Amino acid sequence: MNTQNEPSKKPTHTVRKKFWNGKRTDFETLGVAWERGDGGFYIKLHGTQIIDSGFYAFPIKDDVNNEEGGQ
Repeated sequence: MNTQNEPSKKPTHTVRKKFWNGKRTDFETLGVAWERGDGGFYIKLHGTQIIDSGFYAFPIKDDVNNEEGGQ
């Protein structure tokens, strides 16, 4: 881990929240996560959003730009 208490390697997951945009369900990126060796995750959220429900952690695929909702 580096001096900011987060892993130094690239994140393994994108953290997103599902929302309704008026026409369809979409995802908002909240941050990133690193898979730990003990089965847990270190999650770093961006900004100061209020999470009033759950969120998802989608694996980041090396060969794809994971901006299409993570699926």
